Amino acid sequence: MIELLLVIAVIGVLAAIAYPVFIGILERAKATKDMNNLRQIGIATQLYLNDNDGALFSTATSWMSQLHQTKYLSSWNVFQSPFDTRPPSELGDVSTPISYGINGTANLVGTSVDKISQPTIFILFAPAQASTATVTFQGTALTGLPGVTVLQAASAPGGAALGGTHSSRRKVNALFADLHLENMEWSVFTNTPAGSDPSVAQRWTP
Repeated sequence: MIELLLVIAVIGVLAAIAYPVFIGILERAKATKDMNNLRQIGIATQLYLNDNDGALFSTATSWMSQLHQTKYLSSWNVFQSPFDTRPPSELGDVSTPISYGINGTANLVGTSVDKISQPTIFILFAPAQASTATVTFQGTALTGLPGVTVLQAASAPGGAALGGTHSSRRKVNALFADLHLENMEWSVFTNTPAGSDPSVAQRWTP
């Protein structure tokens, strides 16, 4: 009996050690998938720009639809972050989750990409979270024009987000206008012009 209890105790200790490691690995996998989704959206956007003289989408329909309903992205699933727990859907309606938003600071949709003066600093796409204590999203394939957007320290639809998507909500992935990706500190992502970061204005204002 004592040996059995000892074995159970050892298994319990090993499980307690292994569980946080497993959770950490799972979160890193989600962060990598999240970054890959953003990369695919970025590549599709570049192809769209090449075919449309540098115009950053049309104002006639949502930016997500313009990428999906053409030859650029064949699946709605790319627009859903692995941190978004809503059921996936390929119907292209209110049941189809959209987790990422385009920078809505200066109403970029419908303008030329040349308007972005510092593409290496300017955030083009990022997760568009809702204002909840956990990581949640509210955008759908039928979100009104120009489609799902994201602002500094906020998201639409949903309002101000309370933290990043991963690393205990300390970090968030972002795709910049030159199509490079960064796993950013949330404190940097949400920095305001009143802060000490000299690049903050260029990240959100082209």
